[in-house]
Amino acid sequence: MKFGLFYEISVPRPWTREREREVYMNCIEQVKLADTLGFEQVWAVEHHFLEEYSHCSAPELFLTACAMVTKNIRVGHGIVVCVPEFNHPIKIAEKTATLDILSGGRLEVGTGRSATWTELGGFRADPDDTKKSWDEFVRCLPKMWTQETFSYQGRFWSMPERTILPKPYQRPHPPMWVAVTSPGTEVDAADRGLGSLGLSFGGFAEQDKKIATYRKRIQLCDPVGDFVNEQVATSNFLFCHEDDKIGLETGQRLGNTFNYLATQLISTREVYSSRSYQSLGLLPQLRRAATGPDATNEQAEGLAFGNPERVIRAIKRWESIGVDRINFILNANETIPQEQVLASLRLFAKEVMPAFAAKPASAALAPAAE
Repeated sequence: MKFGLFYEISVPRPWTREREREVYMNCIEQVKLADTLGFEQVWAVEHHFLEEYSHCSAPELFLTACAMVTKNIRVGHGIVVCVPEFNHPIKIAEKTATLDILSGGRLEVGTGRSATWTELGGFRADPDDTKKSWDEFVRCLPKMWTQETFSYQGRFWSMPERTILPKPYQRPHPPMWVAVTSPGTEVDAADRGLGSLGLSFGGFAEQDKKIATYRKRIQLCDPVGDFVNEQVATSNFLFCHEDDKIGLETGQRLGNTFNYLATQLISTREVYSSRSYQSLGLLPQLRRAATGPDATNEQAEGLAFGNPERVIRAIKRWESIGVDRINFILNANETIPQEQVLASLRLFAKEVMPAFAAKPASAALAPAAE
Protein backbone atom coordinates (compact mmCIF):
# COMPACT_ATOMS: atom_id res chain seq x y z
CA MET A 1 0.00 0.00 0.00
CA LYS A 2 1.30 3.41 -1.06
CA PHE A 3 0.00 6.80 0.04
CA GLY A 4 -0.39 10.08 -1.78
CA LEU A 5 -2.05 13.49 -1.61
CA PHE A 6 -4.87 14.73 -3.81
CA TYR A 7 -5.57 18.40 -4.44
CA GLU A 8 -8.66 20.24 -5.63
CA ILE A 9 -7.29 23.53 -4.22
CA SER A 10 -10.53 24.97 -2.88
CA VAL A 11 -10.46 28.64 -1.97
CA PRO A 12 -13.07 30.25 0.32
CA ARG A 13 -14.51 33.65 -0.39
CA PRO A 14 -13.58 36.47 -0.44
CA TRP A 15 -11.07 35.75 -3.21
CA THR A 16 -8.46 38.36 -2.46
CA ARG A 17 -5.11 38.01 -4.16
CA GLU A 18 -3.53 37.23 -0.80
CA ARG A 19 -6.12 34.55 -0.03
CA GLU A 20 -5.60 32.75 -3.33
CA ARG A 21 -1.84 32.78 -2.82
CA GLU A 22 -2.14 31.64 0.80
CA VAL A 23 -4.11 28.55 -0.18
CA TYR A 24 -1.62 27.63 -2.89
CA MET A 25 1.31 28.15 -0.52
CA ASN A 26 -0.38 26.00 2.12
CA CYS A 27 -0.72 23.20 -0.40
CA ILE A 28 2.93 23.44 -1.41
CA GLU A 29 3.99 23.41 2.25
CA GLN A 30 1.97 20.24 2.76
CA VAL A 31 3.59 18.61 -0.27
CA LYS A 32 7.08 19.54 0.92
CA LEU A 33 6.37 17.91 4.28
CA ALA A 34 4.79 14.85 2.67
CA ASP A 35 7.92 14.37 0.58
CA THR A 36 10.09 14.16 3.70
CA LEU A 37 7.59 11.83 5.41
CA GLY A 38 7.57 9.22 2.64
CA PHE A 39 4.35 9.90 0.77
CA GLU A 40 4.64 8.52 -2.76
CA GLN A 41 2.57 10.80 -4.98
CA VAL A 42 0.84 14.16 -5.20
CA TRP A 43 -2.05 14.56 -7.64
CA ALA A 44 -3.74 17.74 -8.86
CA VAL A 45 -7.04 18.06 -10.69
CA GLU A 46 -7.84 20.14 -13.74
CA HIS A 47 -11.05 22.04 -13.07
CA HIS A 48 -12.49 25.24 -14.49
CA PHE A 49 -15.22 27.65 -13.31
CA LEU A 50 -15.95 25.69 -10.10
CA GLU A 51 -16.21 28.49 -7.56
CA GLU A 52 -14.64 27.69 -4.18
CA TYR A 53 -14.71 23.94 -4.94
CA SER A 54 -11.56 23.98 -7.09
CA HIS A 55 -9.30 26.79 -8.25
CA CYS A 56 -6.86 24.37 -9.87
CA SER A 57 -7.22 25.32 -13.53
CA ALA A 58 -3.49 25.10 -14.36
CA PRO A 59 -2.32 21.90 -12.63
CA GLU A 60 0.85 21.69 -14.71
CA LEU A 61 2.08 24.87 -13.00
CA PHE A 62 1.16 23.70 -9.50
CA LEU A 63 2.78 20.30 -10.10
CA THR A 64 5.92 21.94 -11.47
CA ALA A 65 6.15 24.06 -8.33
CA CYS A 66 5.75 20.88 -6.24
CA ALA A 67 8.47 19.13 -8.23
CA MET A 68 10.88 22.00 -7.72
CA VAL A 69 10.66 21.88 -3.90
CA THR A 70 10.70 18.08 -3.46
CA LYS A 71 13.09 15.22 -4.13
CA ASN A 72 11.21 11.94 -4.17
CA ILE A 73 7.44 12.36 -4.34
CA ARG A 74 5.94 11.72 -7.77
CA VAL A 75 3.72 14.37 -9.34
CA GLY A 76 0.51 13.38 -11.08
CA HIS A 77 -2.14 14.88 -13.31
CA GLY A 78 -5.38 13.76 -11.74
CA ILE A 79 -6.51 14.39 -14.45
CA VAL A 80 -5.56 16.27 -17.62
CA VAL A 81 -8.79 16.75 -19.59
CA CYS A 82 -8.56 14.95 -22.93
CA VAL A 83 -11.19 16.99 -24.75
CA PRO A 84 -10.06 19.17 -27.69
CA GLU A 85 -12.01 22.23 -26.53
CA PHE A 86 -10.00 22.09 -23.26
CA ASN A 87 -6.56 20.91 -24.36
CA HIS A 88 -4.89 20.17 -27.67
CA PRO A 89 -3.17 16.75 -27.62
CA ILE A 90 0.11 18.12 -28.97
CA LYS A 91 0.22 20.60 -26.10
CA ILE A 92 -0.55 17.83 -23.62
CA ALA A 93 2.36 15.78 -24.96
CA GLU A 94 4.73 18.76 -24.86
CA LYS A 95 3.77 20.01 -21.40
CA THR A 96 3.81 16.59 -19.75
CA ALA A 97 7.19 15.74 -21.26
CA THR A 98 8.58 19.04 -20.00
CA LEU A 99 7.24 18.39 -16.50
CA ASP A 100 8.74 14.91 -16.57
CA ILE A 101 12.14 16.42 -17.40
CA LEU A 102 11.90 19.11 -14.73
CA SER A 103 10.84 16.58 -12.09
CA GLY A 104 13.63 14.17 -12.97
CA GLY A 105 11.27 11.48 -14.21
CA ARG A 106 8.63 11.67 -11.47
CA LEU A 107 5.52 12.28 -13.58
CA GLU A 108 2.28 10.26 -13.59
CA VAL A 109 -0.26 11.15 -16.29
CA GLY A 110 -3.89 10.68 -15.36
CA THR A 111 -6.40 11.25 -18.15
CA GLY A 112 -10.13 11.84 -18.31
CA ARG A 113 -12.96 13.75 -19.95
CA SER A 114 -14.38 16.18 -17.35
CA ALA A 115 -17.49 15.51 -15.33
CA THR A 116 -19.58 18.66 -14.91
CA TRP A 117 -21.82 20.59 -17.25
CA THR A 118 -20.42 23.79 -15.75
CA GLU A 119 -17.10 22.97 -17.36
CA LEU A 120 -18.26 21.20 -20.51
CA GLY A 121 -20.74 23.96 -21.29
CA GLY A 122 -18.20 26.65 -20.51
CA PHE A 123 -15.87 25.27 -23.18
CA ARG A 124 -18.75 24.49 -25.57
CA ALA A 125 -17.83 20.80 -25.57
CA ASP A 126 -20.37 18.18 -26.63
CA PRO A 127 -20.79 15.68 -23.76
CA ASP A 128 -21.60 12.90 -26.21
CA ASP A 129 -18.15 13.23 -27.78
CA THR A 130 -15.89 13.39 -24.73
CA LYS A 131 -15.28 9.67 -24.24
CA LYS A 132 -14.51 9.29 -27.94
CA SER A 133 -12.01 12.15 -27.93
CA TRP A 134 -10.44 10.80 -24.73
CA ASP A 135 -9.92 7.46 -26.47
CA GLU A 136 -8.16 9.14 -29.40
CA PHE A 137 -5.96 11.19 -27.08
CA VAL A 138 -4.76 8.29 -24.91
CA ARG A 139 -3.87 6.22 -27.96
CA CYS A 140 -1.86 9.06 -29.48
CA LEU A 141 -0.02 10.37 -26.40
CA PRO A 142 2.44 7.45 -25.99
CA LYS A 143 3.31 7.62 -29.67
CA MET A 144 3.93 11.38 -29.48
CA TRP A 145 6.20 10.79 -26.49
CA THR A 146 8.23 7.95 -28.03
CA GLN A 147 8.27 8.24 -31.82
CA GLU A 148 10.85 10.39 -33.55
CA THR A 149 8.14 11.84 -35.77
CA PHE A 150 4.37 11.56 -35.58
CA SER A 151 1.36 12.24 -37.79
CA TYR A 152 -2.31 11.57 -37.27
CA GLN A 153 -5.65 11.83 -39.02
CA GLY A 154 -8.58 11.35 -36.69
CA ARG A 155 -12.13 12.42 -35.96
CA PHE A 156 -11.32 14.97 -33.27
CA TRP A 157 -7.88 16.17 -34.28
CA SER A 158 -5.23 15.75 -36.95
CA MET A 159 -1.64 16.77 -37.64
CA PRO A 160 0.94 16.40 -40.42
CA GLU A 161 4.21 14.63 -39.69
CA ARG A 162 6.27 16.56 -37.16
CA THR A 163 8.80 15.99 -34.39
CA ILE A 164 7.13 16.63 -31.05
CA LEU A 165 9.57 18.00 -28.50
CA PRO A 166 10.75 17.52 -25.86
CA LYS A 167 10.57 13.81 -25.11
CA PRO A 168 9.87 12.58 -21.56
CA TYR A 169 12.73 11.80 -19.19
CA GLN A 170 11.24 8.44 -18.22
CA ARG A 171 11.71 5.53 -20.56
CA PRO A 172 9.69 4.54 -22.40
CA HIS A 173 7.23 7.15 -21.06
CA PRO A 174 5.40 8.18 -17.86
CA PRO A 175 2.80 5.79 -16.39
CA MET A 176 -0.71 6.49 -17.65
CA TRP A 177 -3.98 6.38 -15.71
CA VAL A 178 -7.64 7.17 -16.25
CA ALA A 179 -10.06 8.72 -13.77
CA VAL A 180 -12.62 6.12 -12.68
CA THR A 181 -15.88 7.67 -11.47
CA SER A 182 -18.71 6.68 -13.80
CA PRO A 183 -19.76 3.01 -13.96
CA GLY A 184 -17.80 1.08 -16.56
CA THR A 185 -14.75 3.31 -16.65
CA GLU A 186 -12.76 0.65 -14.81
CA VAL A 187 -13.32 -1.53 -17.89
CA ASP A 188 -12.10 1.26 -20.18
CA ALA A 189 -8.97 1.54 -18.03
CA ALA A 190 -8.32 -2.20 -17.99
CA ASP A 191 -8.85 -2.74 -21.71
CA ARG A 192 -6.25 -0.08 -22.50
CA GLY A 193 -3.70 -1.15 -19.88
CA LEU A 194 -4.12 2.04 -17.85
CA GLY A 195 -4.00 2.52 -14.10
CA SER A 196 -7.36 2.90 -12.36
CA LEU A 197 -7.38 6.30 -10.66
CA GLY A 198 -10.45 6.09 -8.47
CA LEU A 199 -12.03 9.47 -7.73
CA SER A 200 -15.24 8.29 -6.08
CA PHE A 201 -16.12 7.45 -2.50
CA GLY A 202 -18.11 4.23 -2.79
CA GLY A 203 -18.23 1.55 -0.11
CA PHE A 204 -16.13 -1.58 0.08
CA ALA A 205 -18.57 -3.86 -1.76
CA GLU A 206 -18.92 -1.50 -4.71
CA GLN A 207 -15.18 -0.92 -4.97
CA ASP A 208 -14.42 -4.63 -4.54
CA LYS A 209 -16.55 -5.42 -7.58
CA LYS A 210 -14.90 -2.71 -9.70
CA ILE A 211 -11.41 -3.83 -8.73
CA ALA A 212 -12.15 -7.49 -9.44
CA THR A 213 -13.45 -6.54 -12.89
CA TYR A 214 -10.41 -4.37 -13.53
CA ARG A 215 -7.94 -7.09 -12.49
CA LYS A 216 -9.62 -9.68 -14.69
CA ARG A 217 -9.97 -7.51 -17.78
CA ILE A 218 -6.47 -6.04 -17.71
CA GLN A 219 -4.95 -9.51 -18.11
CA LEU A 220 -6.32 -9.53 -21.66
CA CYS A 221 -5.71 -5.87 -22.48
CA ASP A 222 -4.36 -4.28 -25.63
CA PRO A 223 -2.25 -1.53 -24.03
CA VAL A 224 -2.28 1.91 -25.60
CA GLY A 225 1.21 2.59 -24.23
CA ASP A 226 4.49 0.71 -24.20
CA PHE A 227 3.72 -1.06 -20.91
CA VAL A 228 0.77 -2.04 -18.75
CA ASN A 229 0.21 0.08 -15.64
CA GLU A 230 -1.79 -2.33 -13.47
CA GLN A 231 -2.44 -0.25 -10.39
CA VAL A 232 -5.57 0.67 -8.47
CA ALA A 233 -5.69 3.97 -6.60
CA THR A 234 -8.62 5.26 -4.59
CA SER A 235 -9.45 8.60 -2.98
CA ASN A 236 -10.07 9.30 0.67
CA PHE A 237 -10.06 12.08 3.23
CA LEU A 238 -7.45 12.23 5.99
CA PHE A 239 -7.45 13.68 9.45
CA CYS A 240 -5.44 11.74 12.00
CA HIS A 241 -5.30 12.81 15.66
CA GLU A 242 -4.21 11.17 18.92
CA ASP A 243 -7.65 11.90 20.37
CA ASP A 244 -10.13 9.75 18.44
CA LYS A 245 -13.06 12.06 19.17
CA ILE A 246 -11.23 15.12 17.88
CA GLY A 247 -10.07 13.17 14.83
CA LEU A 248 -13.61 12.07 14.03
CA GLU A 249 -15.21 15.46 14.56
CA THR A 250 -12.58 17.35 12.57
CA GLY A 251 -12.60 14.76 9.82
CA GLN A 252 -16.36 14.92 9.52
CA ARG A 253 -16.17 18.69 9.28
CA LEU A 254 -13.66 18.29 6.44
CA GLY A 255 -15.83 15.73 4.66
CA ASN A 256 -19.02 17.71 5.12
CA THR A 257 -17.41 20.89 3.78
CA PHE A 258 -16.12 19.08 0.71
CA ASN A 259 -19.54 17.48 0.29
CA TYR A 260 -21.28 20.86 0.49
CA LEU A 261 -19.01 22.38 -2.14
CA ALA A 262 -19.34 19.38 -4.45
CA THR A 263 -23.12 19.11 -4.33
CA GLN A 264 -23.48 22.68 -5.54
CA LEU A 265 -22.36 21.37 -8.94
CA ILE A 266 -25.21 18.91 -9.40
CA SER A 267 -27.89 21.32 -10.58
CA THR A 268 -25.67 22.85 -13.26
CA ARG A 269 -24.68 19.41 -14.53
CA GLU A 270 -28.24 18.11 -14.66
CA VAL A 271 -29.26 20.95 -16.95
CA TYR A 272 -27.92 18.88 -19.84
CA SER A 273 -29.26 15.36 -20.31
CA SER A 274 -26.67 13.21 -22.07
CA ARG A 275 -26.38 9.54 -22.95
CA SER A 276 -22.67 9.73 -22.14
CA TYR A 277 -23.18 10.86 -18.55
CA GLN A 278 -25.87 8.57 -17.17
CA SER A 279 -24.38 8.68 -13.67
CA LEU A 280 -22.75 11.54 -11.81
CA GLY A 281 -20.51 8.97 -10.12
CA LEU A 282 -18.69 11.14 -7.62
CA LEU A 283 -21.24 13.62 -6.33
CA PRO A 284 -24.18 11.52 -5.07
CA GLN A 285 -21.75 9.31 -3.22
CA LEU A 286 -20.19 12.36 -1.58
CA ARG A 287 -23.54 13.24 -0.05
CA ARG A 288 -23.45 9.98 1.88
CA ALA A 289 -19.70 9.63 2.36
CA ALA A 290 -19.16 12.44 4.84
CA THR A 291 -20.94 10.80 7.79
CA GLY A 292 -17.75 9.37 9.31
CA PRO A 293 -15.75 6.15 9.42
CA ASP A 294 -17.01 2.80 10.68
CA ALA A 295 -20.56 3.84 9.83
CA THR A 296 -23.28 1.32 9.19
CA ASN A 297 -24.14 3.01 5.90
CA GLU A 298 -22.01 1.23 3.32
CA GLN A 299 -21.28 4.42 1.41
CA ALA A 300 -19.62 5.91 4.50
CA GLU A 301 -17.15 3.09 5.07
CA GLY A 302 -13.41 3.46 5.12
CA LEU A 303 -12.83 7.17 5.65
CA ALA A 304 -9.48 7.91 7.28
CA PHE A 305 -10.71 9.95 10.23
CA GLY A 306 -9.85 9.42 13.90
CA ASN A 307 -6.89 8.12 15.84
CA PRO A 308 -4.13 6.06 14.21
CA GLU A 309 -5.71 2.74 15.21
CA ARG A 310 -9.01 3.62 13.55
CA VAL A 311 -7.27 4.89 10.41
CA ILE A 312 -5.19 1.71 10.18
CA ARG A 313 -8.34 -0.42 10.36
CA ALA A 314 -9.93 1.54 7.51
CA ILE A 315 -6.85 1.30 5.29
CA LYS A 316 -6.44 -2.42 5.92
CA ARG A 317 -9.95 -2.93 4.61
CA TRP A 318 -9.05 -1.08 1.43
CA GLU A 319 -5.89 -3.14 1.15
CA SER A 320 -7.86 -6.36 1.55
CA ILE A 321 -9.97 -5.65 -1.55
CA GLY A 322 -6.95 -4.94 -3.73
CA VAL A 323 -6.28 -1.20 -3.53
CA ASP A 324 -2.62 -0.40 -4.25
CA ARG A 325 -2.66 3.31 -3.44
CA ILE A 326 -4.74 5.75 -1.42
CA ASN A 327 -4.65 9.46 -2.22
CA PHE A 328 -5.82 11.75 0.56
CA ILE A 329 -7.70 15.03 0.46
CA LEU A 330 -6.35 17.03 3.41
CA ASN A 331 -8.53 20.12 3.47
CA ALA A 332 -11.55 21.80 1.92
CA ASN A 333 -12.08 25.55 1.83
CA GLU A 334 -9.36 25.86 4.50
CA THR A 335 -11.75 24.35 7.06
CA ILE A 336 -8.84 22.90 9.04
CA PRO A 337 -6.04 25.26 10.16
CA GLN A 338 -2.75 24.62 8.40
CA GLU A 339 -0.87 23.62 11.56
CA GLN A 340 -3.45 20.91 12.23
CA VAL A 341 -3.19 19.58 8.69
CA LEU A 342 0.59 19.32 9.04
CA ALA A 343 0.27 17.64 12.45
CA SER A 344 -2.14 15.11 10.96
CA LEU A 345 0.37 14.28 8.23
CA ARG A 346 3.17 13.82 10.76
CA LEU A 347 1.09 11.56 12.99
CA PHE A 348 -0.06 9.50 10.02
CA ALA A 349 3.54 9.00 8.90
CA LYS A 350 4.69 8.10 12.40
CA GLU A 351 1.88 5.77 13.51
CA VAL A 352 0.04 4.57 10.39
CA MET A 353 2.62 4.18 7.63
CA PRO A 354 4.74 1.62 9.56
CA ALA A 355 1.75 -0.74 9.62
CA PHE A 356 2.02 -1.01 5.83
CA ALA A 357 5.76 -0.60 5.27
CA ALA A 358 6.50 -4.32 5.03
CA LYS A 359 3.91 -5.03 2.36
CA PRO A 360 5.20 -6.27 -1.02
CA ALA A 361 5.58 -3.77 -3.80
CA SER A 362 2.91 -3.39 -6.49
CA ALA A 363 3.12 -5.70 -9.48
CA ALA A 364 2.79 -2.74 -11.83
CA LEU A 365 5.25 -2.62 -14.71
CA ALA A 366 6.42 0.91 -14.03
CA PRO A 367 9.29 2.30 -16.11
CA ALA A 368 12.46 3.66 -14.59
CA ALA A 369 13.88 7.07 -15.33
CA GLU A 370 17.12 6.90 -17.27
